[in-house]
Amino acid sequence: MSGAALGIEVVVVFFLALFLLHRYGDFRRQQLMVLFGTLLAWFLCFLIVFILPLDVSTTIYKQCKKDHEQHEVVTASNQTMPNSPVSLTESVQECYRPWSYIPEGIMPVFWRVVYWTSQCLTWLLLPFMQSYARSGAFSITGKIKTALIENAIYYGTYLLVFGSLLIYVAVHPKWRLSWYELQTIGITAANTWGLFLLVLLLGYGLVEIPRSYWNSARPGYLLGKTYFKAAKLMTEKADAEENLEDTMEEVRKLSESIKYNNPLRKCVDTILRKCPVDYQEKMGRNMDDYEDYDERRSTYPSEKSFAKLHKQVIYAVQRHNRTQVQWRILLEQAFHLEDVARNETSPSRLFVRSFPPPEQRGWVSRVLYPPTVEWYWECLLRQWFYRALAVVLSLFSVAVVWSECTFFSTRPVLSLFAVFIQLAERDYNYLYIEVRDYNYLYIEMACFVTIFFLCTCVYSTVFRIRVFNYYYLAPHHQTDAYSLQFSGMLFCRLTPPLCLNFLGLIHMDSAISHQDKEQTAYTSIMGSMKVLSFIADGFYIYYPMLILLLCIATYFSLGTRCLNLLGFQQFVGDNEMTSDLIDEGKELIRREKRKKQRVEDGENRRRDWRERYGNHREDYPTRNRNTYSELTESGEPEAAGANRQGKFSRPSARPERDRTERDWTERDRMELLHDVEPLDFSGDAVLEEPLEPEGGRHTGGRYLSMTSSHSRIFDDV
Repeated sequence: MSGAALGIEVVVVFFLALFLLHRYGDFRRQQLMVLFGTLLAWFLCFLIVFILPLDVSTTIYKQCKKDHEQHEVVTASNQTMPNSPVSLTESVQECYRPWSYIPEGIMPVFWRVVYWTSQCLTWLLLPFMQSYARSGAFSITGKIKTALIENAIYYGTYLLVFGSLLIYVAVHPKWRLSWYELQTIGITAANTWGLFLLVLLLGYGLVEIPRSYWNSARPGYLLGKTYFKAAKLMTEKADAEENLEDTMEEVRKLSESIKYNNPLRKCVDTILRKCPVDYQEKMGRNMDDYEDYDERRSTYPSEKSFAKLHKQVIYAVQRHNRTQVQWRILLEQAFHLEDVARNETSPSRLFVRSFPPPEQRGWVSRVLYPPTVEWYWECLLRQWFYRALAVVLSLFSVAVVWSECTFFSTRPVLSLFAVFIQLAERDYNYLYIEVRDYNYLYIEMACFVTIFFLCTCVYSTVFRIRVFNYYYLAPHHQTDAYSLQFSGMLFCRLTPPLCLNFLGLIHMDSAISHQDKEQTAYTSIMGSMKVLSFIADGFYIYYPMLILLLCIATYFSLGTRCLNLLGFQQFVGDNEMTSDLIDEGKELIRREKRKKQRVEDGENRRRDWRERYGNHREDYPTRNRNTYSELTESGEPEAAGANRQGKFSRPSARPERDRTERDWTERDRMELLHDVEPLDFSGDAVLEEPLEPEGGRHTGGRYLSMTSSHSRIFDDV
């Protein structure tokens, strides 16, 4: 059963990492090396989190066996002594293996492979792969060369620090460090750097996650924040479009100057393949292949400038696509929140949407989630659910902050998580065999819930932070390769100190608790911190107390207010700039909603027109052919030709057709006069539509009164 539990968790963790990578990455466009490196980093970090509770339960079982053996030795020695009565009630009951027990020797090897693989990824491979994926070179050799040059300072700093420490240790007369102690020093240095960043991210997440769920129960707050995001995203979207236009203009000039027989033409073709399709077509039409390459001309750009432009094209296209996708998603969110606000006062208690869903709902969704159930969830139950969840998460956050400030105290035990684990461990000796497996399960679930909450606070902050446009994890397959690999580096550096901090909270790390207890296999791999006592007794104990100050600063939004003062627009409720951006975003959403409504109305009119007159147009050609064949068979072709106009015309159809046409034209004119808005006019949108669509069909979003001819609709008639 133990091997099955370990195997099941490995499979579950792999699919969890694969799901997240599919959500943020793009399997079809991004390089396989980037996807594999990120997947491996996320998988190893999540695996540590899921397997550590099994290591804790196995360690508790070993401690029970050790205490039982010591008790047997003491009992045997007392029996050999005369006049030492031993009652049977003093004997300790036998220790029973947990359902997830992992045999001896497996966990140390497992932790060693996982830890050192993750460290090689975060300190060596992922930085190199970042530079390789971001390089604009056109060959593998060029990409490797660029990556080595960019990481020369990065790797050189590590070698300088490590070499200096190694020389100092070798020269110092009192220090005779072995390979094990040098390895422990390296692990301690890496964990110290990770703990420094861990406390900052954890202090933010402990406050922001409960507050985000509490604010999710306030539809008005969410709608205002969505308007604010819309205003900011529109600015970023316009900036991305302008940047793409400038970059494409440079590509066009370069493509026109480099002819078909130029040796550098293959570089231009590689750059063109990275451009959007419409720009490729425009540049292809302007190609002049009749002009040959002139070797005497010395003004051609160098290959380095080609690589630089290639890098700019990749960045500009990726940023443009990301803003376009985010804008569409934000519009859907804004429309949904406005629907919730409008349906809250609905007396029928049926959730009515402004626009139909883009995808047809299945029969399961229609049966289990009808409009009535949707109204109760969106307008009533969802708010109370999020409030209850926010309260539970707030209690967890308070428990974590209290335990971080008091986990060094072993007598009395003040850490709440250590109290829970020790109570379960103490109650083990008083439970029957049928209940003991459930007691181990309780220990594992308590450990898993605790470390999962800590990881959620830290990892969610990693997914939320944004460093300008260099690091940004955007969902819906819009994250670039650099940000994916940077997140893998952060996870590999944050997870080991996070697990050590968790073991310290439950007093399973002897370097912090100073207790003579059985060590977990994970702690044995980390090595003894006694080699660097000033870190074990000082930094690891007192630095986590800084979480209290960070939580207070996050609660009062001090960081957000400071960024707002520096000119970075942040959502602050009592700020004039925030109110202006909310109003601007509200107007943008209102305009986009009217545009979409006009498109929907046009589609509905065309659908009604096809339903009313589509059958007549299909019947006329058949009737014409039948009439002509009948007249031909009867031997009267001249009469048929002479009377063709009379046979094929219907006296009553013309007035009805003219009247219907006038009604539709008048209706379109009145609607356009009613909805006319100068702000909604866009010359580009008009120019992008073809003047004469194929087959006489009208494109979506155009009215019948705006077409060049109304009679074209009746050509088949």
